[in-house]
Amino acid sequence: MKKWAILVGIVVVFLIGGYLGLSFFGVKLIQPKLQKLLGPGFTLQEINIKLTHLSMKGVQYEGLHTKLRYLWIEEVRIYPAILSLLKGPLRIRTFEILRPSFSFYRTKEGVFVGLWKGPEREGREEKEIPGGEARQEREPSPLKIDRLRIERGSLDFEDRKPGEPPAQVKVREINLEIKDIQYPFRSVHSPIELNGKMQGKTEKEGEIHTQGWIDLETMDMETSLNLKEIDVKLFEPYYRKKVSAQIDSGYINMETNISVKEKVIDAPGRLEMTHLRIKEGEGTVFWVPAKTLSPIVKEKGDRLQVSFHMKGDIEDPTFKLQETFLTRIGLSFLEALGVPAKKVGEEAYEKKSKEKKE
Repeated sequence: MKKWAILVGIVVVFLIGGYLGLSFFGVKLIQPKLQKLLGPGFTLQEINIKLTHLSMKGVQYEGLHTKLRYLWIEEVRIYPAILSLLKGPLRIRTFEILRPSFSFYRTKEGVFVGLWKGPEREGREEKEIPGGEARQEREPSPLKIDRLRIERGSLDFEDRKPGEPPAQVKVREINLEIKDIQYPFRSVHSPIELNGKMQGKTEKEGEIHTQGWIDLETMDMETSLNLKEIDVKLFEPYYRKKVSAQIDSGYINMETNISVKEKVIDAPGRLEMTHLRIKEGEGTVFWVPAKTLSPIVKEKGDRLQVSFHMKGDIEDPTFKLQETFLTRIGLSFLEALGVPAKKVGEEAYEKKSKEKKE
């Protein structure tokens, strides 16, 4: 019995040694591929080959002309699947991005600028190389990632399109997991789950949770989105054209199921506003005078609950997601208050028509 135990022990030692050796060999093959992917603007402080994974620290992307930092990652860890190194295509068991920081903005013209696109890249044409040799080299090799994880990430977004001051969105403690990623992208349902905390104007942080699947090739998706105690003042730059009255405070809770198929979005849901305080005086909230609305809100315990259903073609120029959502919320808001939305809408339309004639 003792001899068998010794023999089993020797086999285990050899198996572990072989696995670690293959892992070391695997990450050594991945290293040059990653270095090719890092283009202009990217810098890397440190890269290490561990026994089981490849580690990259201090990954940063900075705009070539803007000198703005759009990305900072404390560490990236890549764990390759050993058998894929022998058979192919390359497969990664886990791709971990630890404590990343993303930032991007939208210009007044509505152009999103960040890691994927910057002013310095606009208008740049690809150079044609005879023989198509360079084009063949740019074709990506097949890659499969079993699980992509982002841990304790942060995101900063500045939206300048709504006007001054711009909207500021700050999300912290982002934890994201996507499974079954194939590159070049193929039409598969990749499970996705995201959690995060949104900073507001107060000390209280709102919570974000989404779960479902996404097709990374077509961008079709079926996900649930839950928002909890999000500061309503964060969205003031978006609603100020429809809400001229002063909203002192309030929090948003929202539950919705988002479906995107062939560029058509379908999102029914429920929105609740709590601790809603509207300052009495001049101005309106979705066409309702603040002096009329404020007492009604107080009677309802500073809490309003509305249902909405948003649907439209994302690529249709006449369909504006933000405008459509606010209109749906506005009409539901009026219905929840018992205000005849049709009458209010007609009065608002007549008022605008008179202003145009004058």
